[in-house]
Amino acid sequence: MAVEELREVLAVKALRGHDTDCLQPQSNVVRLFISSTSSDLTSERNAFWDKIYPEIQDFCQSLGLVFEVVDFRWGVSDSVINDHMTVELCLQEIQLCQKLSVGPSFLALVGSQYGHRPIPRFISENEFELLLSKLSRKDQEGSMLLRQWFIKDSNSVPPKYVLQPISTHYPHYNDTGAEAGPQRDEDVVSWNLTEARLLQLLCTAALEAEKDGEMSAEQKQNFFKSMTEWEMEQGFLRTSQDNPSAVIFVRDLPPLKKSEQQKHTLKFLDVTADGLLDKEAQELLTKLKERIHSACADDPGFHHIELSKGAIDVNRKEHKEYLENFCKQIVSQLKGKISRQTAPPAVPGWLWLQQELLHHANLSKKQCAVFCGRDGLLGKICLVMWESSNMQHGPLVVSGPPGSGKTAVLCRLAQEMRAVLGPQAVVTLRLLGMSPLSSDVDSVLKSVCVQVCGAFNLAPPCPQTANSHDMLVRFFQSMLHKVSEQGDTLLLILDSLDHLPHANGGHKLRWLPKEIPPNIHLVVSTLADWSPCLESLKALNNDDKYFFQVEPLTLEEGQLITKAYMDKAGRRLTSEQVDAVLQSFQKTGSPLHLKLLLDMAKQWTSYTTLSDIRLGSSVQEVISLFLDALEGKHGKLFVCHALGYITLSRFGLSEAELQDILSLDNDVLAEVYQNRLPPNHTLLRFPPLLWALFRQDLGDHLVERWENGIAVCGFSLRQFIEIVKERYLSVELRVKMHTVLSEYFLGQWSQGQQKPILLHPLMTQLNADRKVPAQPLWFAEGIPNFRKLHELPFHLLHAGKWEELRQLLLGSLEWLYCKTLSCGVASVIQDFTFCTDVMDCPEIRLIRECFLLLKPTIDFIDGNIDSSLLCTEITARFQALAHAYPDLIGCLYSQCQDWFASCADPVLVPRCSFMEAPGGALKNTLNGFTKGVTAVDVCCEKSILTAGSEDGLLIVWDLKHLEVLHTFVAHTGVVECVKLINKGDQCLSAGRDGCIKKWSVCSGKQLYCIQAAESILPRSTELLHVLESRAVLLFSTHSQVKAWNVDTGDFLYEVDVNVECGALGSLGQEVAIVSSDGQLWLHDPISGLQKVHLYLTSGQELIVTSVLKLTKHGKILIASEEGSLILVSVSGVLANVELPAPASFMFTSDDEGTLFAGCERTLVVLHVKQNSVQRTQDFLHESTVLSAAFYSNGSKVITGSQDQIIRVWGLTTGQLLDSISGVGSPVMFISVYNNTIISASPSSSRLKLWSLDYDPKHRNQMCVPANCTNVVITKDGSTVHYIKEEDRSKVFTWSCAEGLYSDHMEVSSNVCCMELAQQKRLLFCGLRTGTIFIYPLAFAQETLCIPPPESMPEVRSMAISPREDRMAVAYEDAVCLFEITARDSFPCVEGPLQCYSLTLLHSPVSAMALLPDCRLLYGTLGGEVAVYDFKSATAAELDHHGAAITCVALSNWDTHALIGSEDCVQKLWNLHPLLLDHTMEYKGFYFEGVLCAVFSVNDKHVFTGSRDKTIKVWDVATGSLLYIQYVYAAIIRITPFKDGFVAVSQFGSFVKESFRCPDTLSPDYNPLRNFRAHYRVTSREKILEPPHTSLNKVMNYNPAQFNFVGMFKTKQSNTCVIL
Repeated sequence: MAVEELREVLAVKALRGHDTDCLQPQSNVVRLFISSTSSDLTSERNAFWDKIYPEIQDFCQSLGLVFEVVDFRWGVSDSVINDHMTVELCLQEIQLCQKLSVGPSFLALVGSQYGHRPIPRFISENEFELLLSKLSRKDQEGSMLLRQWFIKDSNSVPPKYVLQPISTHYPHYNDTGAEAGPQRDEDVVSWNLTEARLLQLLCTAALEAEKDGEMSAEQKQNFFKSMTEWEMEQGFLRTSQDNPSAVIFVRDLPPLKKSEQQKHTLKFLDVTADGLLDKEAQELLTKLKERIHSACADDPGFHHIELSKGAIDVNRKEHKEYLENFCKQIVSQLKGKISRQTAPPAVPGWLWLQQELLHHANLSKKQCAVFCGRDGLLGKICLVMWESSNMQHGPLVVSGPPGSGKTAVLCRLAQEMRAVLGPQAVVTLRLLGMSPLSSDVDSVLKSVCVQVCGAFNLAPPCPQTANSHDMLVRFFQSMLHKVSEQGDTLLLILDSLDHLPHANGGHKLRWLPKEIPPNIHLVVSTLADWSPCLESLKALNNDDKYFFQVEPLTLEEGQLITKAYMDKAGRRLTSEQVDAVLQSFQKTGSPLHLKLLLDMAKQWTSYTTLSDIRLGSSVQEVISLFLDALEGKHGKLFVCHALGYITLSRFGLSEAELQDILSLDNDVLAEVYQNRLPPNHTLLRFPPLLWALFRQDLGDHLVERWENGIAVCGFSLRQFIEIVKERYLSVELRVKMHTVLSEYFLGQWSQGQQKPILLHPLMTQLNADRKVPAQPLWFAEGIPNFRKLHELPFHLLHAGKWEELRQLLLGSLEWLYCKTLSCGVASVIQDFTFCTDVMDCPEIRLIRECFLLLKPTIDFIDGNIDSSLLCTEITARFQALAHAYPDLIGCLYSQCQDWFASCADPVLVPRCSFMEAPGGALKNTLNGFTKGVTAVDVCCEKSILTAGSEDGLLIVWDLKHLEVLHTFVAHTGVVECVKLINKGDQCLSAGRDGCIKKWSVCSGKQLYCIQAAESILPRSTELLHVLESRAVLLFSTHSQVKAWNVDTGDFLYEVDVNVECGALGSLGQEVAIVSSDGQLWLHDPISGLQKVHLYLTSGQELIVTSVLKLTKHGKILIASEEGSLILVSVSGVLANVELPAPASFMFTSDDEGTLFAGCERTLVVLHVKQNSVQRTQDFLHESTVLSAAFYSNGSKVITGSQDQIIRVWGLTTGQLLDSISGVGSPVMFISVYNNTIISASPSSSRLKLWSLDYDPKHRNQMCVPANCTNVVITKDGSTVHYIKEEDRSKVFTWSCAEGLYSDHMEVSSNVCCMELAQQKRLLFCGLRTGTIFIYPLAFAQETLCIPPPESMPEVRSMAISPREDRMAVAYEDAVCLFEITARDSFPCVEGPLQCYSLTLLHSPVSAMALLPDCRLLYGTLGGEVAVYDFKSATAAELDHHGAAITCVALSNWDTHALIGSEDCVQKLWNLHPLLLDHTMEYKGFYFEGVLCAVFSVNDKHVFTGSRDKTIKVWDVATGSLLYIQYVYAAIIRITPFKDGFVAVSQFGSFVKESFRCPDTLSPDYNPLRNFRAHYRVTSREKILEPPHTSLNKVMNYNPAQFNFVGMFKTKQSNTCVIL
């Protein structure tokens, strides 16, 4: 992620929080408003829904767009115009379509009707009184009728006359009850007549006013316009001539005879209320068509057609042909406009941040729109910020009860501080819980870090950091210090900390910095009154000046807010109404309560009486009254379902989605159509106008935010959500609604699938198409269906659709790949976590663990996963479990195999499980360090783990929740010792920088720092010793012991012993000092005065290796270098026990009755009595025991050893119960917490947690111990021979088929190298003594031997010729050639036949290959490469490498050889003639160098195992890189096998894979797509050239000439150079 690109895309001003207007994201919605009359274009509108809509919807989906149609004529009944808002809503919708649509926004269908002419809802005071004056003289009855229906509203500014709802005078007009049918029909007829009369009165008066010059023609026309003309003026007539957003279709009737006119009048023409032709409307229509022709004649989107007489009849063929032509024209126009107007997508890398910044900016503007008062609180906050600007300080905390206005205060603070701090300062605001990215602590930290880094031009967090909680927290805190050090100013505001979920411990606030650096200001808000967040914040900093309480508003502030709110709304209230609002508000003093009251009050007219007003006395009551009003107007069922769907959605719903979902809800549709039939029996949808009316009434309760170019709806108030849940959403209804939501996102009723419904008017089941969109996983290549990916798992889970969830999602490779790539692996893991919380399914738990294991790999490549990587991970982890778990895991495995079989690109196919299997012993990995772990301590009582590392960091974890409590930059050097004291509440650390520091585990603050010495060097005995009962901290240097008060850090005393201090401990309550010459001193811990002086030895040297205090016995145990164990009391030596080797560590059981001592390869168990120690048991290991721990009430002991294996022993039986491989480093530290083993090592930056009760069938099968350097594999891949690092004088064998170890073969000395003659089955072992042992594998009891040369040099390397008739052996100073023959069918080796002496300046041979013609190709540790011909005794040097040669691999047909080295270069040589074919360079993120290589059986490819833990496949003909696979451990040996290879990894895993490669590669194939790396190939021209003795035509290659600048760019590339 380049910061320059970020600053360019989002603009620096926006990143600084000063100008967010430029953040409006690109819409991905094509929102089309259809304008037409309701009856004469019925066929065209039905054709639109049947034919045009599905085709345009599919077309939009293919472009990643959402197609939404707004058709207010659909399903409209007379009752919906009760409040006369239809025109207003239509015009608002058209404006919204024009604003949001990226394609056409308006479709005009003009026929032969002018359409309904609505009465204006509002008429200004002056205008209405003018109209009345024109009527009063001529029509008193008409004037009275107008005054009856229009009432003056003085609350409007300026005053207006308001048309009263129809039900005011016709109460049954809007009555949907079945029993009110006749009365409703009568009221409908009455209103139609009244409406016509009112319209005639207004038009007459307007004509008179225009005639008298008192009204303009435009004002007059407002009383004559039809709804259609209003829509078309808004849609295209008022805009420029060239309107790319409108498609206009005008249809004229053919000339008709009078008899025919009468026949078609009611269907096609306007009629009056009494059924006669409305000539005035027809004249207005003619004028409208003239306007359309004038405005759009040259517009390509304009279509004009005259129907033939035959086409008028819907039953005739001509009509069908006309509709087909109509559909083709509209589709063509819509597609063309969508294609032309659709802009290229925004940079997807930053779209998420753009949407997040815009959302919080918009919310902040709303909060500050009407803000009054709080000047005192804001002034106090600003004063504390100013006072703490130049020093370290704590976070500023604003607290208060819900609804007290905390959010508004912080938004206002951000607004004011932007002006105060200046344009260069950065103001970052997050209203937590108001969007998905602000509802999770990691997402919040990531967005804040990226925004701040972009604003200050700092490097943003890398993918690994951004996807790891612990690393992200450290980056966040480090970033604050960097900004401070640069002298820049940052204000970070985080509102509502209480709304952070429990994931990653966000609610515990351990991620917040304890101290804020200068120039940085952190302001947070939280609930008051026993809020856990507030308590955590007080634990961080208890200084009251950093805490601010938001008090209730006063009456005066309430009055100011009321006036400001009404002024902004263009409204006013009567004095009685104001008093009523303020009286209710005073009961709480809550700003939120007042706002909700004012939201209701702004709807009141001046004639609204107090008896009509119901005001709640609390926020909850006001919301409940608001919902009552919604139910009364829209119906309880509809309100319940509409609000319920939004509430139950995971991340909100777009308006289009909600209308689609309501169209699938049979209960809602049954209520909508309970008294009337739907307009089309084959197509059934929810009327869009009903939603528009409801949305209008919801007001500010509904908020929108952008998600991937789509505006989704949610609720602004959490209290509103809680009341909706409590009021409407019973458990049964939730399941039912989640079912509808899941069916929608599954696409179950799309693409013509008809859903049955029972409608009351029909009294029979109706199967109708709901016209909801299909829900493919991918809309098009590279365009995923984000909404489905986010919502579907959530709804299937909560609908109880377990099988669909398991089979279609969790067990679908396509789903898992799409979601991992599109939403991130963390999102997939979250889905599985939701499921495991609800379902007890072992397979789901295992798949979740699988994704947890592969998460670090995917995070490292920033989620840019491809199918091959995912299939490889699943196959290599699940192959052994597929048969045991066939339903999901077996199905996933089978899908992976199918994918491999159909893959059109090169791919390696795992044929065995060689990656860490889920469900195994490994439980978790604790990250955070960049270097090895050097010190560990655990407090089981408090579940606290602390560790220090080589990089000076100290990290404290909570073991219960596996959360990082604190990360300290503790020391400038290695942390040598950590110790938890005071029952885990405090921690001591000692570093190589000479400092001893004390830390509070509760607050995370440093309590003191003691400069104990210039430097602290590692010792075999404990560095720090604490006598907690006496509050004394002890530390020993070379010849001194120093003491401090452990509570305060005050110096107490120091003791000089004048000889080397061997160990420090305590004996009883005294300080015990042991010297290197065997003396023991006991000193008073408080005063330091000497009390006892003893001699432990008779003047002999005593090198102490370990010391252990026996508190309950009042004694001390001392282990020495001589292998003795001394039990010492105050009176002297009580016992002396001989150990098999010096004890490097000791520990006891809880009762101190059993002692354990680690003595090289033995863990010795001893029984401790009052005055004696008795050795009882030995646990023998194959490697040095480095650590051990006690477990399960003394029944087991856990050991960690040098061979990277954790072993579990039965203490009573003495048997090895279990061994855990795969640790990856020597187990230097081990501890047990509950049933979990904690291991750590200075060789690894991670601590690992292992389960003691895992299922053994999930155990990883290791063929050899980890870090075996000498391994050979038989040609058939059936057997592995290896040498253990700790015992190099034995050759061990492992059967791959059986998975078992066989007997070992003894060797007289340490083995340096091994080779295997595959056909003759001879195992060659080169020894350090120069001897070569040969084991004929066909003759198990026989051994051959090649004696060493006279100088007894070490065997450096061996090579066997392809025909296995000769062998070359490289010693320190020569290479000898031997012949492999047979006598009487028994193998034998003769020679040396020839010797090639190496010069003194020659580097030792490191790798070599023997060619059939007796040429030896070899490389050295110095990077030299040469060829020696034993026949002619001539040598020739080849191109050098820049580092040691690690392998020389010979092709199976002896035509090529690959030479690999420790640098990034490998070279492929043609052997006949000897020419360099290709130089292949690979530069990865870290660790270059090849460890081993082998040619495929057909010699087409080369497989290489590299230090970067990958296997690479190269093409021999071109040198091109074909494939890379990450295998988590370096491959140390590899052998060709059938269509692939078998190999052994550094961790000891057996790897078996096949390689599939098409004959031709796709032009866009990139082998580096999953890797941040680069490679290039330099090849020679394939022409006939002389032998290598004259290589002047081949360009010399110098790695230093290769410019690696820019190698770490995210974009991968490859280069091929032909010389």
